[in-house]
Amino acid sequence: MPLALYALTVGAFGIGVTEFVIMGLLLEVSGELNVTIAAAGLLISGYALGVTIGAPILTAMTAHWPRKRVLVGLMAIFVAGNAAAALAPDYGWLMAARVLTALTHGTFFGVGSVVATNLVAEDKRASAIALMFTGLTVATVIGVPFGTWLGQHYGWRSTFWAVTLVGLAALIVLATLVPRDTAAPTVSDWRADLRAIARPAVLLGLLTTVLGYAGVFAVFTYVAPLLTEISGFSDTAVSLILLVFGGGLVVGNLLGGRLADRNLLRSIFGTLAALALVLGLMTFAFNSQVAAVIFIGLLGAAGFATVAPLQMWVLSKAEGAGQSLASSFNIGAFNLGNAIGAWVGGVILDQGPGLAWVPLVAAAFPAAAILVAALAARSPQPSAQTVYANQTAGLSK
Repeated sequence: MPLALYALTVGAFGIGVTEFVIMGLLLEVSGELNVTIAAAGLLISGYALGVTIGAPILTAMTAHWPRKRVLVGLMAIFVAGNAAAALAPDYGWLMAARVLTALTHGTFFGVGSVVATNLVAEDKRASAIALMFTGLTVATVIGVPFGTWLGQHYGWRSTFWAVTLVGLAALIVLATLVPRDTAAPTVSDWRADLRAIARPAVLLGLLTTVLGYAGVFAVFTYVAPLLTEISGFSDTAVSLILLVFGGGLVVGNLLGGRLADRNLLRSIFGTLAALALVLGLMTFAFNSQVAAVIFIGLLGAAGFATVAPLQMWVLSKAEGAGQSLASSFNIGAFNLGNAIGAWVGGVILDQGPGLAWVPLVAAAFPAAAILVAALAARSPQPSAQTVYANQTAGLSK
């Protein structure tokens, strides 16, 4: 794989840490800022909505920029947002800082996905996307457990300062390794791009992504309370268990990329079915500490095995230059699913049957995603050669 792909991976690592680390610190944040756990969980929803809104807007605004400038500029905003979070005097300030940081997320992964697929041979495109997203999995394996431990021992603000330093390192690596020749088209017809995204096949693909990830984050947002209040683990054990989740992410992410390269459609149905099964069984697994740890790892594997297939699905249904915008929309769709899942989990926690029922309700989301994917699959799908030709043509206009 080209060295530039690893630069994208480093950037993904920084973004992944700031997105996920708050989940292990809900108790600390809610305690210091005097808000409920459900309100602290909305910091995840706020971030996800910021991604959803920022992805298409920033992608359209920067469509004529060189892609290296886009990626480096986004990382600079990311650094500023995390520094603001570390300095937050109250809940509102912290929410605003999270949203500011989130605005960079979707465009980074959207633009990065298209760049990644054009740096490799056509039969390695999904694997290239998976490699970039490995930054997210490594962030979960290393960054999130360490950030959780750091926040529990030295305060949650120290975690955001650490993430700020990670962002600075990522900015330097991107500026150094991403080649200048990965430039965006100088002319972009955003109306044509929107028409491409408005096609039923693309919209159904985006909806599949939303539903699939709503299930993942309905559970993962509240993983700390589930492990401590249902399974009976100590607060300090949560960061260690998140290592198991991160290990599952690494395996699932790389496996999903390889499966998608072999057969895209089967990989989508297979990974979504596995996710629904894991979430449904987690309802019972949390009653046993051993089973809870095993299923945390399975959740990571099943959840991230869907990423590369779903991203490639949307790219395969878009055309030409519209793929950059479609890719960013799909990153927004992942995070809209995150927001919906975190919100639904909070409703179940505060107004519904309670914390123990969150996984079972979450399983309904990927089950619904399978039905939507079946509708999307009925539309004609271009060949891999056609997708690659369209994508290359769009980037060279």
